[in-house]
Amino acid sequence: MQVILAQPRGFCAGVVRAIEIVDRALIKHGAPVYVRHEIVHNKHVVESLRKKGARFVEELDEVPGDAVTIFSAHGVSRSVIAEAQRRELHAIDATCPLVIKVHNQGRQYAAAGRHVILIGHAGHPEVEGTMGQIPGKVLLVQDEAEVAQLDLPADAPVAYITQTTLSVDDTRNIIAALHRRFSNLVGPSTRDICYATQNRQSAVRELSGRVDVILVIGATNSSNSNRLREIGTESGVPSYLIADGSELDPAWVRNADVVGITAGASAPEDMVEDVIAALRRLGPVNVSVMEGIEEHAEFRLPAELADATLAPGARRTTDISDAQLAGQTAAG
Repeated sequence: MQVILAQPRGFCAGVVRAIEIVDRALIKHGAPVYVRHEIVHNKHVVESLRKKGARFVEELDEVPGDAVTIFSAHGVSRSVIAEAQRRELHAIDATCPLVIKVHNQGRQYAAAGRHVILIGHAGHPEVEGTMGQIPGKVLLVQDEAEVAQLDLPADAPVAYITQTTLSVDDTRNIIAALHRRFSNLVGPSTRDICYATQNRQSAVRELSGRVDVILVIGATNSSNSNRLREIGTESGVPSYLIADGSELDPAWVRNADVVGITAGASAPEDMVEDVIAALRRLGPVNVSVMEGIEEHAEFRLPAELADATLAPGARRTTDISDAQLAGQTAAG
């Protein structure tokens, strides 16, 4: 069996930063530290941090007074920040800088007197956080039909912002519908779209032309992972979302000569290895890596954690190179 790994895949810079914030907070402050919601949408990452002493809660009332509390990469509303301040919790913000950029854009549009429209998925933590960061009412739209239902005059001053786990391709039709609906509309440049989302989706589109089956590694509650599976399916390739190798159904790949693998932005490379190992249990596997964009983005950590370093020699899930991965699996 030929296995082609998408490039890029897996962790983005915002996820790497969020996980490292929890790691460093544990080193500096000791266990436990409390994390509001999953730090990122991946059960393996969450379980790994839980074993180190992180405690995951849904709301701040589950956090004892004065405890170190970390806000997840998805961001939180102003009311959550205010509650943490009222309770004098030691709060550390792991919100992805690209999500913070969306918050700032939305506030600027609102301050300019525009109605703010958020393109995103109802109920997603990032959407809830963004809506709670912008003064006044934020209108959420998920598709073109909801654009048509907006109760605003055609000449109203309007601005749109987007959930970061949506790509240019995901939002193109909705933005076009907004332009048809409103004569006074502004929005961010396509350059402001999350680079990781766009890159991973573009890689899957290219991968779909080379493979018989696509396996997307990620969590069922991960918006960007689900979208990768959808893109594979839309491209005419059977595509499956799995958390790890234990979820691989041999029937999916029984008649496949070439299997493509990608991973959502919150899926660790260890799980890519795990899925390849599951394929190898079915027969010989040759692994190669598709040519693609190499991401080198890094986001600065909070200043208070700069001096809390990981233990010497500690292996991080992002340390495995494509060459090592292909070589190890082919040799094994």
